[in-house]
Amino acid sequence: MAATGRDGPGAAEWVPEHPRSVAELDDAAQACRGCGLFRDATQAVMGEGPLKADLLLLGEQPGDREDVEGRPFVGPAGRLLDQALDAAGVARDRVYRTNAVKHFRYERRDSKRIHKSPSRWHVAACEPWLLGELELIAPRGVVVLGATAGQALYGPSFRVGSQRGRRLEWPTGTWPVPRPPEFVVATAHPSSVLRSRQRDADLEALVADLGVARQLLT
Repeated sequence: MAATGRDGPGAAEWVPEHPRSVAELDDAAQACRGCGLFRDATQAVMGEGPLKADLLLLGEQPGDREDVEGRPFVGPAGRLLDQALDAAGVARDRVYRTNAVKHFRYERRDSKRIHKSPSRWHVAACEPWLLGELELIAPRGVVVLGATAGQALYGPSFRVGSQRGRRLEWPTGTWPVPRPPEFVVATAHPSSVLRSRQRDADLEALVADLGVARQLLT
């Protein structure tokens, strides 16, 4: 698998036009050969949540458990995200969860599969899947979880640290969707909170950022 650069045609030819359900997107994604990540991943992992969810939470890519189970945010980071959503007063049934990249990128160390960040090309190759989800879900707001998600929307200069916790405008020029989200809020990815040496403080900051999104929905 190529570490950088193009290693496929991009996902556009596999994405259904005007998808009618998440299941339709998920079925189509299993055949996707838009980049080389499909070769080593167990399966594509599409988003999960209600149609017309108020919030779309956008992470980086599936992790090891997500790759095995075929569902987003079911590993340790997902459990911490649930904790943060509850603390922020965001109802889980108002949220759709997905990732910028739909296949798990990793490297093997002995018997373990260790997360490896996707390249910019992998993120770009998967853009048509996210566009399909945005068209289908039409969320009022988007929460970007971490740098990869933020850069997927705003480009490589985006920095979570300088943008988090406040209302951002949807990048209409580069992400044209029929019903653009009303706002975007950036925050840290829950996996970074898990790794932090100041976990309590970073969890509190994550909860505060999600609280901003909740307030913008009222």
